[in-house]
Amino acid sequence: MPTLRAGEPPQPAETSRAMWPASGAIAGVAAANKKTNVRENGMDRLCKASTRSAQIVLVSRFEDFGFSAEQFGQGWEIRRVQQVRDLERVVRGSAPMAGILDLQSTYSDAELTQLEQGLQHLHVTWVAITSNEMIEDERIRRMIRDYCVDYVRTPFSFDELAYTLKHAHGMASLHGVRAPEHVPHGPMIGDCNVMRVMFRSLAKVAHNDAPVFISGESGTGKELAAQAVHEASSRRKGPFVAINCGAIPSHLVQSELFGYEKGAFTGANARKIGWIEQAQGGTLFLDEIGDLPLESQVALLRFLQQGCITRLGGHQSIPLDLRIISATHVDLVLAQTDGRFRSDLFHRLCVLTLTIPPLRDRGEDILLLANAVLTEHGHEAHRRIRGFSACATQAMMQYAWPGNVRELINRVRRAIVMTDNRKITAEDLQLHGGVELPRKTLDAIREEAEREAIRTVMASHGFHVVPAARELNVSRVTLYRLMHKHNIRVDSQPGAVAE
Repeated sequence: MPTLRAGEPPQPAETSRAMWPASGAIAGVAAANKKTNVRENGMDRLCKASTRSAQIVLVSRFEDFGFSAEQFGQGWEIRRVQQVRDLERVVRGSAPMAGILDLQSTYSDAELTQLEQGLQHLHVTWVAITSNEMIEDERIRRMIRDYCVDYVRTPFSFDELAYTLKHAHGMASLHGVRAPEHVPHGPMIGDCNVMRVMFRSLAKVAHNDAPVFISGESGTGKELAAQAVHEASSRRKGPFVAINCGAIPSHLVQSELFGYEKGAFTGANARKIGWIEQAQGGTLFLDEIGDLPLESQVALLRFLQQGCITRLGGHQSIPLDLRIISATHVDLVLAQTDGRFRSDLFHRLCVLTLTIPPLRDRGEDILLLANAVLTEHGHEAHRRIRGFSACATQAMMQYAWPGNVRELINRVRRAIVMTDNRKITAEDLQLHGGVELPRKTLDAIREEAEREAIRTVMASHGFHVVPAARELNVSRVTLYRLMHKHNIRVDSQPGAVAE
């Protein structure tokens, strides 16, 4: 994504320009108008850039519209984003910017969703470029209405667009410089969308004192999430006590949780402080709460309701001030139906909820985590390891990771110790099927997806073009053109009707 900077010394901007054609090429440049454009000069003074970072971001897959930084004056820069998926990364944490959004091109529903994520930042103010045909699309109209301060249709005047962009930059500047978002998440690692959403929820949960329930598959890092909540909360200076309820024998659960007095039972030779009492002033993490016996669930419910416990063999109520965080891989809704978990305890524990996504849904976080494990444990190897081979990377991205992050750590650490290679291979990770395959280009993948979508929709409508075009949200002419492009013939299909 190139960045264009205005040269030094600045070239005088031309104040009279031809109308911009839809193709993006400059049709012609008129002679400079000697008369001063008071409105534009005034806007120049108001919106002259105070920083050297990009002030204009252009989101366009195919065109740059012939724009150059010099046309806007000294100190302006233009940064072009050609891939929709890159927009969020570019604008997050940037200085205030004006944005040009090319809405002449067609976008898939997934791309429109990605666009909307990148358009929600208040420190970037957007102006759309569209056409008479695209403005009839309700999705495009909604996007302009919800996220843009103005729009122009092709062909357009550069002078009018430049004035609008400078105004947009001035409005964006009112929000100040956007600092990168730092959401506390302790030792947890992740940068994919689902993890960023989870981290934001974690930050909100941490600033409240209500009980938290963390759900997720085994090995996803529920205890790390509980620690992150504790460290970001007002109780961070207190103890963090973690208990695995499934690891305690059922006949010892109550004595371990609530403690006991001397002489409470045979072998109770001294008073024992239970885990709950040890967490006074801090956080108690009850892992695998779904494995807690029903009789212990009653005692825990009483503590949550009254804020007091009584040690086994004791008669004194002990008031406690602590926070409860619980987690399990068990479906507690189903457990309630089966009578294995009390509904009233469920509602007491699940006031606030966090869901940790499985590793298979975290995309390139898999590689991020693998490299973090390699960095942390690389010293365990008998020779220096320089990373992962291409086949290992592919195998990790294709594997389903049923054991989640715990399994990834296990496989990478074993590979670090056992490999004889400079780079860890798929065989070192014991991930088979990681043989390097011929890779498709992005264009080939798009072509294949487009062809399959058209075939599926056409088949669902009995190869009738009109309803298929309506569902695909394209004109009948466009659909015919795409069918010809992909060699999809209506007359060759059984039961098809020519239109």
